Order: sequence, then C-alpha cells, then structure tokens
Amino acid sequence: MANTVVVQRLNPRHREDIVRHLLQLPEEDRRLRFGHVIRDDAIRAYAGGIDFGRDRAFGIHGDDLELVGFAHLALDPAEEAAELGLSVDPRRRGKGHGYALLKRSLLHAANLGCRALFMHCLAENAIMMHLARKAGLLLVIEGGEADARLRLDRRRHGSALLETIADQVALIDSLLKQHYLWLACSGLKPVREPGAPPTLQASA
Repeated sequence: MANTVVVQRLNPRHREDIVRHLLQLPEEDRRLRFGHVIRDDAIRAYAGGIDFGRDRAFGIHGDDLELVGFAHLALDPAEEAAELGLSVDPRRRGKGHGYALLKRSLLHAANLGCRALFMHCLAENAIMMHLARKAGLLLVIEGGEADARLRLDRRRHGSALLETIADQVALIDSLLKQHYLWLACSGLKPVREPGAPPTLQASA
C-alpha cells in the first residue's frame, strides 16, 4: 500500500497548479503531450479554457502538494465518448503515475456511461503508446500519429463503489499531505514512541 499512487479530482481552483505543471515540462515533453510545439501563453490559454462543468480533470500531488501528474478527460456527451490527454513530471516517471491517471480516468468515463475512450498522440511517443497498450486500448498508427481506442462497458470497466473508495482515499491523502506540510512549515514533526500515541517535537 505504501507505493499506491493516489489520484485526486481537480476543479477550477487547480487551474494555476495545472499551468505550473505544464510550464515546467521540457519543450520536447510539451510537444509530445500536445502533438506540436506549444508556447507558454498557449499553455495558459489551454488551462484557462478547460470546461470543468463538462470535462473532468485528475491529478497527482507530491508531498509538497505540487501537481506532478495531470489528466484531462474531455467528454463528448452527444457521442458518448471521452478523449484523454495526460502528462507526468519527468522526475516522477517510472513510478506508475501515468497508468494510475489513465485507469482513474477510464473508470470515471465508464461510470458516466461513455461507450468509448480515445487517446491521440504522436507515434514517437513511446510512453503513451506503452500506457495505451497496457490498458488494453487498440492502437492504429498512420502518418506519424497514433490513435488508441477502447470500447467501454460499464459492467466491465466501471464501478461506483471503486470510484467512491478512490475519492475517499484521495481525500484522506490530501488531508495528510496538508497536515504534514503544515508541520514542516511550522518546524515541527510527528513523533511516535513504541506503544505511545503520536506527539510533536520541534525540528533540530
């Protein structure tokens, strides 16, 4: 359980967190994420244009509450479909963050009744191609681009119970990180003696 990646639901209050996360991505990572070279002002416009009333956004926070992983699930109710784009801080890769974001988004899309999940990326984006295959998406590569699709079945891919549990775990994780960050900023740290309840002591 110690290595479990906890995924949070994001809301409009996280726009600046999303901007900071995307701006710190290296230029090549930005190109792979958006399929083309993208400038800082375009990233700010993209984050500012996310419609949280229609779409969904998920994120992974580090111990300092900075966003280290971000997923944007764009919903098309008319087509009963969802398109997913995601990014992970290069320093956090190889820890299952991307796959956790994909699976959390897939679960939510299925619970909403979406019949298909799409992912689009450049064919050279080996990480996204690997994640798509791992999650069971069908890949079609043409002209240097790759389209991945998974036909969703709510009974197979969805679960209201699993999503409720995920949200509760995320809430607890967020509260704990906020608590420990407050302790760190206050110069305090939790101490637990064998058989005793936790207390606080000042950091040296």
